[in-house]
Amino acid sequence: MIEENNNDWLYEISPKRKFIDLNFKEIWRYRDLLILFVERDVVTVYKQTILGPLWYFIQPLFTSIIFTLVFNNIANIPTGNVPAFLFNLTGITAWNYFSQCLTGTSNTFRANAGIFGKVYFPRVIMPLSTVISNLLKLGIQLIILIVFYFYFIFKGLEISPNINLFLFPVYVLMMAFLGLGLGMIISAFTTKYRDLSVLVGFATSLLLYISAVPYPLSEVSKKMPEYAWLVKYNPLTQIIEGFRYMILDMGTFSWLGFFYTLIISIVLFLLGLIIFNQTEKNFIDTV
Repeated sequence: MIEENNNDWLYEISPKRKFIDLNFKEIWRYRDLLILFVERDVVTVYKQTILGPLWYFIQPLFTSIIFTLVFNNIANIPTGNVPAFLFNLTGITAWNYFSQCLTGTSNTFRANAGIFGKVYFPRVIMPLSTVISNLLKLGIQLIILIVFYFYFIFKGLEISPNINLFLFPVYVLMMAFLGLGLGMIISAFTTKYRDLSVLVGFATSLLLYISAVPYPLSEVSKKMPEYAWLVKYNPLTQIIEGFRYMILDMGTFSWLGFFYTLIISIVLFLLGLIIFNQTEKNFIDTV
């Protein structure tokens, strides 16, 4: 007679039934895997390149120089009492974190279809690792910003951050939520519509120009008031302007715009999580 084994299973893998299912306990249990993916993202991006990690420094610097030449020297867009280069570098530093989170998570299912089809782990770990690894890049670019910030102070420029600097972690969180939410939504749709992955880079480039990155929001209201609403109600504009306001003490800031952006960020993140969880169940049949 065979004795019945009543031992409980350690883990039980079953289809997700909840709309919003961010199982923190399970993610914590797989924290070693999350750390491994973060290390992979950091190490492999510039592996076998000549300049290696120097690209973290080169990209924002060269972009800031080009923006200064084109938008400020040629197009004569004013930046007030703040040097144009510092103005552009501040906006680009914030923009880069969002855009890298968006592009890095927008192809999660297709890029990892092989590993997803072979082994189980919480799928949300993949986009989370991208967002966390991009924090390191943001930190490096902030160091560049701080260096030039103190350089201009040493040259006699009277600039200083204001009390809104305490909101810095919230702005980073909003950028992460926006990039992660939109990225998960796009990733879910690219399992069926592959041409969306081609449009991401193009759309991201266009989004930069309606997010007040290379110009102050006040200039849009002066020169093109009929289109100012398109830029003003873009949540990324509120982030870029708020980022400049707390660091350079210039630009526009309102608590209404801040909470509007915070709500949009959370809603997009939750919506992306819902769609991501639903796609996770059967994406392997369509990829």
